Amino acid sequence: MNLVGFPRLGLGPFSISHTAFSIGFLSVQWYGIIIVLGMALACLYAFWRMKSVPLVVDDMLDIALVCIPSGIVGARLYYVLTSLENYPAFWDVFKIWEGGLAIYGGIIGGFIGIFAVCSHKKKSLLRVLDCIAPGVMIGQLVGRWGNFVNAEAYGVIGPYDFLGHTFDAASLAEHNPFIMTVNGMYVHPTFLYESVWNLIGFLLINAFWKHKKYDGQILLLYLTWYGFGRAVIEGFRGDSLYIGSLRISQLLAFICFAAGCMTSAFSFAGQ
Repeated sequence: MNLVGFPRLGLGPFSISHTAFSIGFLSVQWYGIIIVLGMALACLYAFWRMKSVPLVVDDMLDIALVCIPSGIVGARLYYVLTSLENYPAFWDVFKIWEGGLAIYGGIIGGFIGIFAVCSHKKKSLLRVLDCIAPGVMIGQLVGRWGNFVNAEAYGVIGPYDFLGHTFDAASLAEHNPFIMTVNGMYVHPTFLYESVWNLIGFLLINAFWKHKKYDGQILLLYLTWYGFGRAVIEGFRGDSLYIGSLRISQLLAFICFAAGCMTSAFSFAGQ
């Protein structure tokens, strides 16, 4: 149980339980329910978009059946490999119910699964990824609320870090109406920042869809939009995974943003 609230919005504090319900010795966690809901909505959106590729139902199901497990494995491996000190015993790696998933690992793992299916079925990888990318944003904007239920992945009130450079960010919290409390401690609700950022990106990308000029353009827009937002938001996080003094997810996000901008510019110049 955690006590959370949004004091400047007049909400809370109220208690949140991690467990949705129990059946005998089995406890079902809200985090798992929310993640599964996000995956289901992402798949439904992708299936709807894939009708224009076109893909038959069997192709869509094959992609989902391979992509989802490979995404979960990728999310777990990414987290474990960047925090090996937390896993002294080999079997601890498999205790996924104790937490420890990373979005970027999920994206990488999911991409490997999609690539494998598209290669086997000789389908256009970029066209399929264009259909899936906005769905990933749905999964992310819903899935972040799992962090809210667990009262985790929030941002600390204090200095802001961007690629190893620290800045004074006290003013960003002083008048922020969305500041959150977790068990009496003031924090940045980074789950909310990222969820809203993905929602805006999803709406904008869908509005742009009818103007799409080449396969892979929607994917580039996703990488650019999400990369920029994640790079900025990650600087608030108090639980980032590091390589030296650099936040791994922030670095990857910035690379995605920069690569997306450059590729889009080259594509525009070549038209």
